[in-house]
Amino acid sequence: MKRNVRYTIIIPVYNEEAVVEETYRRLTRVMEATGEPYELLFVNDGSRDRTAELIESFAGSDKCVRLLDFSRNFGHQIAITAGMDYARGDAVVIIDADLQDPPELIPLMIDKWKEGYEVVYAQRSKRKGETLFKKWTAALFYRTLRALTEVNIPLDTGDFRLIDRKVCDAMRGVREKNRFVRGLVSWVGFRSTAVEYVREERFAGETKYPLKKMLRFSMDGIASFSHKPLKLAAYLGFMISFASFIYLVVSLAQGLFNTGAAAGWSSLIACLLLTDGVILIVLGILGEYVGRIYDETRNRPLYILRNKREVEDAEHEIEVIYSAF
Repeated sequence: MKRNVRYTIIIPVYNEEAVVEETYRRLTRVMEATGEPYELLFVNDGSRDRTAELIESFAGSDKCVRLLDFSRNFGHQIAITAGMDYARGDAVVIIDADLQDPPELIPLMIDKWKEGYEVVYAQRSKRKGETLFKKWTAALFYRTLRALTEVNIPLDTGDFRLIDRKVCDAMRGVREKNRFVRGLVSWVGFRSTAVEYVREERFAGETKYPLKKMLRFSMDGIASFSHKPLKLAAYLGFMISFASFIYLVVSLAQGLFNTGAAAGWSSLIACLLLTDGVILIVLGILGEYVGRIYDETRNRPLYILRNKREVEDAEHEIEVIYSAF
């Protein structure tokens, strides 16, 4: 595979018409200041607006711009994966197009990489323009994830990070379907460090992670790296069974030795409803894991490209991707 690129910047985009021009301008300014060869690899995740058209116009006048165009929306984490599949740089930076993560932090990440670190992740010290609910739930998620998993996933970090070529190559060999990229980067290991920054408000457009998607994303993160929810379900089942047995003994004792005891229908129904609720929760947890097993056994491609003509020297990358299926 030809590789004369020092840095690859992966930018997943989905309906980012309002911000993509400013993203391109700021990234170009930052990367040109490095004085080394680079590429801006935009991954269009099935946008329905003019995002892909605008990126194609950038590519027409700037040889540093490349575009991967999905046939439909496959999801943010899959878009990042596709970018890593096609990245040619010795160092690869992942950054969203919304400019909440500042491109101006990239030179500092590059400096850390040149010191010998193979993963440099951006850690948020402050989050601007977000509601208290969003900040609280984000903090709760990262701390819950750390408590439940054995993989050391850094707190308060997103996908904004720099990874070395060897880390990128290792990630290309991990083809699971329900992906949590920041967790996978921690799982493959390598020497890592953090750079702190203040996360800005979104430059323009709307968030692509509403509450429903955030909950699904959280479940992907927990289920991909921990079996503890299954163990918790088993412990909960034992506790409920033990409590039910004690209640049965008490009820029998009341019936045998206390003829004036109340019938206890209300408490009995309450216990039944509680037990049924626990059963449904346990089945739901099991269903999440079984569903992931089903996704893996179907062995479908992670993504499909609409066309590949914008991607230079891609024959080897395509062979690598599909040989993993």
